[in-house]
Amino acid sequence: MDAQRHHLKSRVPIRPSEAAPTNQEAPWRAKWVPLLGTLRASWPLITIIVIQALIALYSIYILSAVRTYVGGESLWSKGQKEAIYQLSRYALTGDNSAYAAYAKALSIPLGNRDARVALMHGDPDHVAASIGLAKGGNHSDDIGSAINLMLFFGTSALMRDTVKYWEIGDQYIAQIKDLGDEIHSHWQSGIVDSAIQDQWLTSINQLNTEIAPFAASFTTSLGHSSRLVVQILMWTTACTAVLMGVLIVWRNYVLIMQRERVQRALNNERKQAKVTLAAIGDGVVTTDAAERVLYMNHAAERILALPEAQAQGRPLHEVLRFESRPNGACTAYESEADTAHQDPSRQIRQIQRHDGQVISVRTVTTNRSGFEGDVDGKVVVLHDATQEQSFLEQVSWHANHDSLTYLMNRRAFERRLQQVLSQPRQVGAEGVLLYIDIDQFKLVNDTCGHQAGDFILREICAILQSKVSRDQALARLGGDEFGILLLNHSLQAGMAIAEQLRYAVRETRFRWQERELSTGLSIGMVLLSNEFDTMEEVMRLADMACYQAKDDGRNRVCLYEPHNDEFSRLHNEMDWIRRLRNALDTHRFELHAQPLLDLQNGPNTSAGVHIELLLRLRDERGNLVPPGTFIPAAELYGLMPEIDRWVIRHAFKHLRNTPRIQGQLIGLCAINLSATSIGDPELLEYIHEQFSVSRIDPALICFEVTETSAITKLAQAQSLITSLRQIGCRFALDDFGAGMSSFRYLKHLPVDILKIDGSLIVSMLEDPASLAMVEMIHHLAHMMEIQTVAEFAENSAIIDQLRTIGVNYAQGYGVSQPLPFMTTKPAPIG
Repeated sequence: MDAQRHHLKSRVPIRPSEAAPTNQEAPWRAKWVPLLGTLRASWPLITIIVIQALIALYSIYILSAVRTYVGGESLWSKGQKEAIYQLSRYALTGDNSAYAAYAKALSIPLGNRDARVALMHGDPDHVAASIGLAKGGNHSDDIGSAINLMLFFGTSALMRDTVKYWEIGDQYIAQIKDLGDEIHSHWQSGIVDSAIQDQWLTSINQLNTEIAPFAASFTTSLGHSSRLVVQILMWTTACTAVLMGVLIVWRNYVLIMQRERVQRALNNERKQAKVTLAAIGDGVVTTDAAERVLYMNHAAERILALPEAQAQGRPLHEVLRFESRPNGACTAYESEADTAHQDPSRQIRQIQRHDGQVISVRTVTTNRSGFEGDVDGKVVVLHDATQEQSFLEQVSWHANHDSLTYLMNRRAFERRLQQVLSQPRQVGAEGVLLYIDIDQFKLVNDTCGHQAGDFILREICAILQSKVSRDQALARLGGDEFGILLLNHSLQAGMAIAEQLRYAVRETRFRWQERELSTGLSIGMVLLSNEFDTMEEVMRLADMACYQAKDDGRNRVCLYEPHNDEFSRLHNEMDWIRRLRNALDTHRFELHAQPLLDLQNGPNTSAGVHIELLLRLRDERGNLVPPGTFIPAAELYGLMPEIDRWVIRHAFKHLRNTPRIQGQLIGLCAINLSATSIGDPELLEYIHEQFSVSRIDPALICFEVTETSAITKLAQAQSLITSLRQIGCRFALDDFGAGMSSFRYLKHLPVDILKIDGSLIVSMLEDPASLAMVEMIHHLAHMMEIQTVAEFAENSAIIDQLRTIGVNYAQGYGVSQPLPFMTTKPAPIG
């Protein structure tokens, strides 16, 4: 399911969201990313515009240069003609003003000649060319373009004829200049006659006649070149425009194809997401930023009994209607922040479907982030937990009730008793606790069988129920023991009810098959005065009073009286506190280890064997005392915290020195903690200290706590488990099963291992109810990713059945008997 949720979060069929930028990046991204995206999309068009503009500018530049040459040619022609005219005048008259006009007119073609020579012969001389063009009457702004045009195109076919006619014309200009110099020289020397003048005029006319066609050819050639340049530029511009148009069309085609590919990819992604969402069993609801429904998959439609078309556009709180716990009224949808303190993977809530039915769902809400990091909607995942909740309710009932008599079990009874003791009680109606034991019940089992014993238990249960009102607490405490909590009863009223119960059972004859059976009740009675505030103390005193009733002859009611000599004697007989203290002082405790069998993977030598440490006691004679004898006494007299510390200290030390058992590496070592130790505020510091001293890996240690002790001190257990798991330790919940507390408490205990109660294991092959309980407990534990261990696996048939169910580990004599782990020498007697 987690993998599906991860998939749907990345494939929800709505606008995709990028990872939210940081606060420092967001303004920069908001400002520049759109601009950069626009540039990426429009760069070809911008490039085309720039190229077109450059071509236009270059064309204008070339045309300006051509215009300069056309204008220069006009000046050259005018200068040549003016020079011929003024030279003719000067030849006839010798007028110096005519000569000056002649020189000025001739300087124009001479300047252009100098510019041509500077550019066309040898290395181009830009300075000389600029001076020559300036003499030729060209504007200073046009000189640069004229020089560049001559350099780039002077030798090309475009201007080859023009330059050729220009050179020929310059030759005639040189002849005119030579003739002018000759005429000027004669006039200066005074040697001039009519014959020389006639000769001069003939030469001038001849030059003028000869230069005329070449000047015309020069003009025609330049005009043709100019027109050709214009045509070339026009065609270049047109071709460029066409090319640019083709490029624009191509770019638009590419963009359109890219957009279509992206659209197809998005459509395929959307289809895949919808197929995925439709295939998974969890409901998915997506909303916009205003928490209005955008989408629901088929599973959500089924869970909510609401078609998607009717849900779209509606506020989320109208679609998801949760049922409040106190009165069953519907409440609006709460955001994930409202329930952030709860574990969403284990949070089950009641939701009212739109057909009126109420079901259990597990919800997980995730915010969808927009491009700039803002929340633009939510994704709500709904997991139908109806079947799980049904399992939980069944397990909860079985965990709080006895499977044979259907009465409250011991744990539920003790919890009820603790609630009563935690409140002040009215004097004269404090309430009474009755601790009931069936007389000679073992004899019935031994002579008539366990079925007869069960029959007697059910019959006596019916009698007790008939005499006790429903508002009073009646429970089977275990075996042949019952407890009754008479609330708001005086001592006399409680004594009367106890006598009624005793008499009713005594006078009843129980017919079993061909036999008629009878029995009695030994009842211990304790008045719940305000001096009592702990359940353990009251239960101990009631048990002691019941024991006294049996000791006095059975079938009687015995009231606990603190100043009674008989009870004092009984106290004195219970000297376990002395014996246990002596055992601690003389080091007569021992540790044994019972290996566990990995049912699913088999022996794994690399991972090491899993063991549970079992505490044993050597008495004064060196004999082993079974734990069932001294552990209850140690719990009764508050010595378990000290014993637990002894076990932790010696187990850590032994694991550091000898981390093996029978040659096998120890992979996990389980150590039991008592209920009193769980409530010890200094235990955590002590465990940290022992880890520091021993330097063993915390991952090697698994602490075990019984379900009863964990629930009794739930807050302390949660704190201890969480703290030790943070450093690598693991935790197991022991004795879980029939007769234990509600399964719902398991959600509040982050344990790694669940040890199924042995009473269910030993009877599961014969009792279908026990087998069903084992299967149910393992199934729910597996759903919560908790490993399971079956205790009391006494034979191969049980082990095979456990392996079939899927239980992870088996522990019991069918796997291995306890092995010595750390032994001590028996203390000397006397």
